Amino acid sequence: MRGHHHLRATPSTCHWGFFDGAREPALNVRSGERVTIDTVSGGPEVQPGKGFAILPEMSAIHSRTDRAIGPHILTGPIAIEDARPGDALEIRIHAVRLRQDWGYMLIRPLLGTLPHQFDLERTVHIPLDDERHTAALPWGGELKLNPFLGVMGVAPPAHWNRITSLVPRVHGGNIDNKELTAGSVLYLPVLVDGALFSCGDGHAAQGDGEVCLTAIETALQVALEFHVRRDLVLDFPRAETPTHLITMAMGPDLDLCAEQALSRMIDLLADSAGLTREDAYMLCSIAGDLHITQTVNQNKGVHMMLNKDVLPR
Repeated sequence: MRGHHHLRATPSTCHWGFFDGAREPALNVRSGERVTIDTVSGGPEVQPGKGFAILPEMSAIHSRTDRAIGPHILTGPIAIEDARPGDALEIRIHAVRLRQDWGYMLIRPLLGTLPHQFDLERTVHIPLDDERHTAALPWGGELKLNPFLGVMGVAPPAHWNRITSLVPRVHGGNIDNKELTAGSVLYLPVLVDGALFSCGDGHAAQGDGEVCLTAIETALQVALEFHVRRDLVLDFPRAETPTHLITMAMGPDLDLCAEQALSRMIDLLADSAGLTREDAYMLCSIAGDLHITQTVNQNKGVHMMLNKDVLPR
């Protein structure tokens, strides 16, 4: 590890609701360096009352950070030295931990997977126990925590200008993939000089689909390590865990997303495992699992997971 930095969440290091290649970096690092990043979540309207600890930086971030076209408060961007369009950015997720003792969930009219069945607004605050690693659910029972960042992305191409943080695309962004926990690796295509990576939208727990609009939204601290990869050619984000390869697709049509996630897994197996496309297609049919990542971000998501144990040795 060549260097270790700490990027705190402040009005000058946070941007609210967008990715933009014209934004000045909050931090500059070299390939191979690690950054501990503090993230925050939610506007003033979702902050709880008495009984929960509010992070001291929240008031300043809310009052001094312009709220733009998306819902997420993002920390960054981080510029990675020598990253250029056409490269890939490898992001190793070393640690993810809670920064507060609560999270929140939302239902909003006209949003979510069933927008016309649930037409009333609802906000629920959920106690989080870091020591026991559980959430106390308001309707009773507990849920095991599985913290991860919902949003990790690089800046879009310059000609896209500023884009919303809501919609996941080729730059990553609001991926909402619950597999991207500590120990996993995310690969993103570099689209501008320096990559300009930002992250946020901390989730304490989420199901595949994130169907009601949100996970348990909370503030997280993550330790990420960045590597510029010139030996990888990516047309879309992909990832891996210690046990699985993951390919992704995002768009308005889940059927097309399923086809694209599968096709990208076939390409990956043909390129990296030496399989013919026909053999890779058959392997995906008997050992690959298609998951619905999320159905609530305009562009829906599908990811395919394949256990590394089935790869040729």
